[in-house]
Amino acid sequence: MSNKIAIQGIKGSFHHVVALEYYGLDVDTLECLSFDALVQSIIDEKSVEGVMAIENSIAGSIIPNYALIDSNNLSIVGEYNLTINHNLMTLKDQSINDLDEVHSHPMALLQCKDFFKSYPHIRLIEAADTADVARSISEDNLQRIGAIAPKEAATIYGLDILAESIQTIQDNVTRFVVVQKKNGSLSESKINKASLKFILDHQRGSLAAVLNVMSDCLLNLTKIQSLPVIQIPGKYAFFVDVTFETFEQYKKAKSILSIMALEFKILGEYANAKQ
Repeated sequence: MSNKIAIQGIKGSFHHVVALEYYGLDVDTLECLSFDALVQSIIDEKSVEGVMAIENSIAGSIIPNYALIDSNNLSIVGEYNLTINHNLMTLKDQSINDLDEVHSHPMALLQCKDFFKSYPHIRLIEAADTADVARSISEDNLQRIGAIAPKEAATIYGLDILAESIQTIQDNVTRFVVVQKKNGSLSESKINKASLKFILDHQRGSLAAVLNVMSDCLLNLTKIQSLPVIQIPGKYAFFVDVTFETFEQYKKAKSILSIMALEFKILGEYANAKQ
């Protein structure tokens, strides 16, 4: 089996930054063009684990990734919260006033649009990947074009940063999960967070009853997301994240919920990331 860590995007992307900070600077990454390709690399054992963005404090949940993890029976074994800083970068010896265009991922452009109100001459162009724009500018020597990307992209591709942290909302955090084919190997004493999926009977109060069990067992619900069950019209699957002080509290809740739900699945048991 490969020891590579799969990331969505290329070196210099936010997924790459998370891999460097989570695993260390010597991490061997496998670049994937899509989340589907990332998951497939784990299934095919071309990578041992993968880093996937799952939610953003501004944009909300990345719903398709919940479905990808679930449908491919991957296990969440860790998480990492990354503060997102967008930086404007270009080839060396250029200024903002020299630029005709700035290219980046649509979300990055949206989060930085207020900055560019002071530069109405610059056209904002959508691209598939932040770091890939930086690489293209460097490799193709693209004059008068800027990229919005992480600082690491400027370092890797030899670009100058013209402006740092140009996002409108400074407190912008993306939560990433680490996934693999097998369950995690953490001891129960180190596990204080879990990701669960359950489907309930379509009856009044069924969700409230489940939430009451979590509360009675001293679980802290940090995330709840519903997705329609495609095979059963009118039914919804609930994806939740819970934190807890002791594994025994969680174990008790788990045993009760597995009886209450029509379907109950553990997506991962892991250590809560530092905020």
